[in-house]
Amino acid sequence: MKRVGFRWIARGSCRHPEAMTIRGGSLCPVDFPALVGVIAHPERGIFLFDTGYDPDFLSATRPFPERLYRWTTPVDIGPDTEWQTWLAAHGIAESDLAGTIVSHFHGDHVAGLKRLAHLPVWCARAGLEDLRQASRIGRVRRGYLADCVPAEMHNHFFEDAPALPLPTAFAPYEEGRDILGDGSLLAVELPGHCPGHWGLALRTEDGRDVLLAADAVWSGKSISACRPPPRLTTALLGDSRSYHATLNLLHRAAGNNGDLAILPSHCATSAAAFRGEDAD
Repeated sequence: MKRVGFRWIARGSCRHPEAMTIRGGSLCPVDFPALVGVIAHPERGIFLFDTGYDPDFLSATRPFPERLYRWTTPVDIGPDTEWQTWLAAHGIAESDLAGTIVSHFHGDHVAGLKRLAHLPVWCARAGLEDLRQASRIGRVRRGYLADCVPAEMHNHFFEDAPALPLPTAFAPYEEGRDILGDGSLLAVELPGHCPGHWGLALRTEDGRDVLLAADAVWSGKSISACRPPPRLTTALLGDSRSYHATLNLLHRAAGNNGDLAILPSHCATSAAAFRGEDAD
């Protein structure tokens, strides 16, 4: 795999009872950061894997029924999430941005997509179609905010990209979709959480193999213990059987290669471990 620069950076957060995200978890609310992958391709520029939260999330959830999203998932979207502030804080030049890779279309993953509408977007056709076809109530129930997704985008669909074998470090996953055509970023289907849910396999500049797992799980603990959320959670948003199958594969991948970094989009502990830090 062609190596890329990679940083895993929070942009806003939300609070849930832990029990909604892992079977047997605490009923106490837990902060879940919305993590964004900042991928520096050596020739093409910077790609973002998802956008995290954005002040546009607050605008999109002001009316009813969309306000129900904000009530059921309390968010922390402070001044530091404002687009130019967030870019400057992390040394990202807007002119260097080359596109966005969308794991799925839930609001906490695409809230800032309008900021990037002029650039190419890589995503799943199945996910975009599910968002477009749902009613307003249906979108809220499924975690979508249509107002955060531009009506016109320069779409490149994962399903159309050529298949490429994954390195053995990612086993039992065998195949990804070569979205840039140079073997650097391989989209990996991780079904179950919602229609059109994909992760991303990459190799960092220092040779670390990384699988961005998006919302296939909410925590690394779920992978190591092979412990899913309660059925209420998995059935509400997606398909429980597919979710459990994906969790089992991630559990096997973690066991097969202890050096493989599997990074869920909302796990502060996994993010800190990847950076060699202690979790707060």
